Amino acid sequence: MYNSAKINRNDYTLLAPAGDFEMLTAAIQGGANAIYFGVGKLNMRSGSAKNFIAGDLPAIVAKCHAFKLKACLTLNTVIYDAEIEEAKSLLCQARDAGIDAIIASDPAVIEMSHNMGLPVHISTQANISNIESVRFYSRYADVMVLARELSLQQTLDIAKSIEAQHITGPSGKLVKLEIFIHGALCMAISGKCYLSLHQANVSANRGKCRQICRRSYEVADNDTGEKLVIDNEYIMSPKDLCTIEFFDQLVSAGVSILKIEGRGRSPEYVKTVTQCYHEALIALEEGTFTVEKTEMWKKQLEEVYNRGFWDGYYLGRKTGEWSQNYGSNATTRKIYIGKGTNYFKKPGVAEFLIESRHINVGDRVLVTGPTTGVMEFIIPEIRVNLQPAQKSVKGEFCSIPVPTKVRRADKLYKIESVTEMKEIF
Repeated sequence: MYNSAKINRNDYTLLAPAGDFEMLTAAIQGGANAIYFGVGKLNMRSGSAKNFIAGDLPAIVAKCHAFKLKACLTLNTVIYDAEIEEAKSLLCQARDAGIDAIIASDPAVIEMSHNMGLPVHISTQANISNIESVRFYSRYADVMVLARELSLQQTLDIAKSIEAQHITGPSGKLVKLEIFIHGALCMAISGKCYLSLHQANVSANRGKCRQICRRSYEVADNDTGEKLVIDNEYIMSPKDLCTIEFFDQLVSAGVSILKIEGRGRSPEYVKTVTQCYHEALIALEEGTFTVEKTEMWKKQLEEVYNRGFWDGYYLGRKTGEWSQNYGSNATTRKIYIGKGTNYFKKPGVAEFLIESRHINVGDRVLVTGPTTGVMEFIIPEIRVNLQPAQKSVKGEFCSIPVPTKVRRADKLYKIESVTEMKEIF
């Protein structure tokens, strides 16, 4: 059932993840109003291959502000005594760089940030599930990221109570609510999991999750030794959250900040997901949000990394919906082909070195880079040694017309449907 009431898109912030500069550019291209990111080891994605360093802070903030985005630093792990000075130092660097907010859950970080005059967003790790928790944290923060296990009705009730009781944050304005709208969900309550600590001696609560819950398991009878494999279900690995089909109901639940999960995912994931929800906000503002459009957006969302989709707990579910296979269910895969070596501005042509496989005229390709972000197009023409060609193979330099500028070392990928790849192999 669709809510026909129009919204003001300016009342909402679309918050996208960034693990590196490619993802940051992709978020900008997708239409984000803000990005969130981690630096070093004191964030919940510190174990990811994608992570900024403290020296990146001025460049991150400058790029965000140049495009009128807010930059939010995630500093949301558990902090130990030996790390207090490190956390203070990082907060000072963030303040000097002009950061817009700190996302935190540890009281030490919340207190330090507040004392430094840094705006605070209370992380979902704090598991805020009721109005009294909102009231408690309002002495420190203007924004609360609610627990992921709440329904839309519970979210709306909290929003109404904030307004009715006039609960304000340090700015003197009413507290704003932030919720996740898309991406990975965890089997643990608000991410409080100890599987990685138990199995691999590294803590998920310290940003070192080993994704142990995503694996398949068998149950063994200790008396008989008989083993049972749970057929076609990874019973600790939830499907990914996707709210696009009821996005109209979600934005009517009293929330202001709409958060996309995925700091460890690819730049094309960030651009595609951000763009779909950005377009959905525009459609809601214009009164053109329809079933047909949600079906179109969902197909686009299915093309990038996902473990299958479900609606989370927003519509009243009490139990999770589990993945049926390991890894991604994306309907497309990208295959590395080569890298950019030159760009000729006047004809709008890029030169690439083909380092793997081959490409053909008519192929759907993807170019990514820190400044380029994500550029996707169909190859209209290929030239090898200045001569027209139908394909270019490994070891060759080729020239291809491109929609926008390509930089040296930008990566070139071919995009293929999973169905086509299965037929080939």
